[in-house]
Amino acid sequence: IHQARWMTWDGEMGADCLKSLNCACRILGEPIGNRSSREDTLRAAAEIVSHGADLLVFAGGDGTARDLLDAIGDAIPVIGIPAGVKMQSGVFASTPERAGELLTRLIDGGLVSAVRRDVKDLDETALRKGEVRPRYFGELLVPELGGYLQHTKERGREVESLAVNEIVADVVERLALEECPIVLGPGGTLFEIKHALDLNATLLGFDVWQQGRQLGADVDAAWLLAEIQTAIVVLSFTRGQGFLIGRGNQQLSADFLKRVGRDALWVVGTRTKLGSLEGRALLLDTDDPELDRRFSGLIEVTAGYEDRLFHRVSSIA
Repeated sequence: IHQARWMTWDGEMGADCLKSLNCACRILGEPIGNRSSREDTLRAAAEIVSHGADLLVFAGGDGTARDLLDAIGDAIPVIGIPAGVKMQSGVFASTPERAGELLTRLIDGGLVSAVRRDVKDLDETALRKGEVRPRYFGELLVPELGGYLQHTKERGREVESLAVNEIVADVVERLALEECPIVLGPGGTLFEIKHALDLNATLLGFDVWQQGRQLGADVDAAWLLAEIQTAIVVLSFTRGQGFLIGRGNQQLSADFLKRVGRDALWVVGTRTKLGSLEGRALLLDTDDPELDRRFSGLIEVTAGYEDRLFHRVSSIA
């Protein structure tokens, strides 16, 4: 956990714990009174997200989970360390040790699934009548330990062709719901997605699709800047090296990436391909250090049908 950069609230809301572990941390604020309150939790969570955190770790129970749902929604993933008296929600690790294992896996580049889990709390009115009746309040984005899926395995290993077929089905289904232009990058998996969209596809270039028609084939950086104001950008990464942006896709200029923003990136890749990185981050090299910093952090990688993993993105510097 010492490899992570920590942001926290002062005192018992995080700083005391991190200091006891000799973890350097940036303190963004402090509780209003002597004891932390719901308002402190709401304010701290929103502030931490606004400062660019990739993951929020909290200790508490269902009430705290509800507060975070109100404060940040699914803006970033959360890991709940079970420490409350009511534990109906699915956002908590089974034990504090399990939460630590998740953090280690994320830092080390292991397989970590991105899932949404229910936030529940007991109905207080029913509880006063002696009835245990959980109420559903929404969902938070949660990392969970992930491995290889049974239906894409053979002899204990992922069959990449099956995983690619699942990625294609997932991405094509989601793209059908989008109205903006779709910029599709190079690579074998992207080539299969392009074929599924009936594009005149290029293997090593960028092609652009929008609602059933091809807007551009093998386009360059100047074309993207001139023609595209907002878009979804679907990318994969180089096997073994892990380059996501900067090598093999010079068409994505820093100016274009600033225009569309980090949330526009959809990253695809099989578990086997992620495994080829041996824990290393996906790499950025946009020739703009500040942009590389803004685009770094955790990102979701589509690894199958309705199957997402978290992986780190980092500048080469």
